[in-house]
Order: sequence, then structure tokens, then C-alpha cells
Amino acid sequence: MTTQPSTAGTRLSSGAVIPLATLDPAEPLDDLDWLDQAIGEARVVAIGESAHYNREFFQLRHRLTRYLVERHGFSAYAMESGFVEGQLTDDWVRGGEGADHHQLGEVMACGTSSLMGLWSQLGAQLEWMRQHNRAAARPVGFYGIDLPGSMASLLPGLEAVLGYLARVDPEFQVEPGIRETASAFAVASAFSAPAAVAAYAALAPEARDALTAGLAGLAARMAGRRLDYVRCASVDAHERALRSLSITVTLDSMYRAMVRDDRQEMMSNRDVAMADTVEWILRREDRVVLAAHNSHLQRWPAAMPGMPAMTPLGMHLADRLGKDYLVIGTTSASGQTLNVGPDFYTGTLFTAMEAPRSGSLDALMAASHDGPFATDLRRLSPTDAATMRSISRQRAGIGTFYGELSPLDAFDLVVHLPSVSAADPDQAALAHMPHEVREAFAQWSSQASPAAD
Repeated sequence: MTTQPSTAGTRLSSGAVIPLATLDPAEPLDDLDWLDQAIGEARVVAIGESAHYNREFFQLRHRLTRYLVERHGFSAYAMESGFVEGQLTDDWVRGGEGADHHQLGEVMACGTSSLMGLWSQLGAQLEWMRQHNRAAARPVGFYGIDLPGSMASLLPGLEAVLGYLARVDPEFQVEPGIRETASAFAVASAFSAPAAVAAYAALAPEARDALTAGLAGLAARMAGRRLDYVRCASVDAHERALRSLSITVTLDSMYRAMVRDDRQEMMSNRDVAMADTVEWILRREDRVVLAAHNSHLQRWPAAMPGMPAMTPLGMHLADRLGKDYLVIGTTSASGQTLNVGPDFYTGTLFTAMEAPRSGSLDALMAASHDGPFATDLRRLSPTDAATMRSISRQRAGIGTFYGELSPLDAFDLVVHLPSVSAADPDQAALAHMPHEVREAFAQWSSQASPAAD
């Protein structure tokens, strides 16, 4: 049996370390000049995160986005949030016709999904985008790339499609059972996802089949009558409705895979749909900043506990875009990370992060420099490249699980943040959320800041 060499105590040379002066998005950007050479002509620059809802990852993405927009003309920010919901946010940051009717808190709550918009750090980025667009020759837009309804409800996507059909085909009578069945397992928020899964599993097989067939029928009608429909509305409106329907169909397929206990198909379907949405955005925008979890963006099979590795959206984009796709992975060493245990649903949103395991990318980066820094994996010295090749795993952000990974194949650059913390809840956004969300956040706040004796 061959023993793998230990990487304990291994570190990158100082030549591989590009220090970051600050994570503050409002500070001068001169310390990011190294990005000019690093990104080249890439059309999609993907910025990962080790876990969701950390203050420092929000700040990093905001600061890098500001640089890419101001210095390189990037015109879109796309993130791991609902595509359908994102149209509200896009309208707001562009100062669209209905933008003044919505306050930022409402936009953060209703224009994102999966709790992504409930944090002050994202609100600061959206405010910056709106302010930038007031004077910009080339405005920067916002796009969600993910499935609707926090991946728990078909209704947001379905209602977007039905609303479109009511405008362009008012005489068409949609089968009422489609919406009725979708409503049977619709839930208010991500906190009710387990209830949604249970409700779908309890549906009669005939009802599930009828829903799937009904969605397929809508897709066929919209494809067959495209020319009629675009005469009644814009091409863009038709394409948005088609995209909304496509991702709703994908969410239905994920539920069907869930009943079969095929988690690999569930996650694979989601990631290829997100890749398709990024390509949809690229037909409208020249260059895109893409923000999501490392495991989605990497050019390497994504490992998850108890299931075979799946093909993430980053592998799909690398296959389709080649050198036009550049991915920045991230690591961290200490602080607070998202709690993926069952008590998350009762308000324990974060948990203390364990020190990175020896031999992991996280441990190597932590040992290499004390402050936040970047490393360009394509420009390493032979010695540093050999050190990086000795690494075969990374913290996956799923409890204590580490996934197999070849950093040199998965990422172009890596940014290390020594410590990360819980982002700051935005009270104005929370005010627009269902009671169950407000209650969970209130429970977390009481745990994080117990009353003094």
C-alpha cells in the first residue's frame, strides 16, 4: 500500500502571495491591479465562497465586482439566487420604470431567494449598483441563475409564465390542475423546504405525472406559438418567460428524482440549468461576474456526502466557454460558518468553524500568509506548483465534510480569507419575509446576543 506524503507544515512561497489591502468595497482599488493580467479577456469571472451568508465573502465579491465593472466594463452581476425573483432586483438597480415603487428592503427580500438577500452586505452592493447606474454609460444589471421559490416551490416560476400567457394568449385556458398541484407543496420560504418535500412525496403518482405533463404542454405551446407571441410582446419578454418555464420544469424534475432518492440527478439537473441560465445572460451581456458556492463554480466534479460526485455548473461553463470562463475559488480558516444540521431550521443559523485539516487546500492557504491574499494558480513557480499538486481535498462547506479536489484543475485563482463571520441581517429586508423566517432570525439573534444577567 502506497502512503501519500504528508503536507503538514507545507506553505506557498512569498512569491505566490498577492496580499489584499482590505475587503472594504468602498476603499481604493489599486491593490487589485493584478486582476488585469489574471482575468485577461474572460467573459465570465466566477467568484466562489466556501459557505453562504458570510460577511467577508459578500464584501470580497462586492469589491471585486466594483473593480471588474469600473476597470473592465463588466455589465452583469449574476448570483446563486432565483432567476424569476431576480427580475425585480434588476429593475431596481437599473432604475427601471417601477423601481421607485420599491424600497431596498423589499427588493432584497422579494428579489432574491434562498435567504440570499437578507444581509446588509448584499444590500450595500445593490445600493452601489443602483448609484453606479445613475451615471454609467453602460449600466450593470443583476441576474439570478438558480431555480425559483428557494428550490422549494414551483409557484414563482409558474406564475411568471401564466402571467405572460395571460398577456399574449388571453383566450388560452391553462389546465387548472397544474397550479393546484404546484400549490399543494408550495411553501413560504427555505425554512419550510422539509415540509415541501414531504407534501410532494404524499401526492398521488397520477397528480405528479399530470403536473409534469402539464408543464411539458406549456413548453410545447410557447415554442410552437413563438412568432405569434412576440408580435404581442417583446422578444425579451418571450425569452424570459421561456427561461422561467425551463427552470420550473427543472425543479419539477428534481422533485421527481427526490421521490426516487436519486440525489445525484437532483443536483446535476440544478447545475446544468444554472449553466444554461448563465449562457442566456451572455446573449445579453458582454462580460459577467458570477457568484456562487465553490462547489458549483469549480472545474472539477463536486463531491457531497453519501453520493457520487456530480458535474457542477463550472464544468459545463468550462466546456462551453473554454478560456472565456475564469474561476476564483476561496478558502477560509476560522470563524463562523453556515450550520447545515437540522437545528438550522429552528434558528441555529451558524456554527463555529473547525481548524482546516492537514493536507487540505484550506490548510495550505492558511499556512502561507497571515492576512487575506490571492494566489494565481497559473503563474506558480515549479516548487509552488508541486506543493499545490500535493493537495487533494478542500472543505466543502457541508459540516465537517472535505471533498476530493485538484486545485490546479478546479480553479484559476484562489483567495484566502483567514477568518469569516456571520453576515449582518438586514432588518428592513426581514420585515418583508414570512413569519417563519423572522422567527428563525430572532431565535438566532437571541442565541448570538444573550441578555445580560
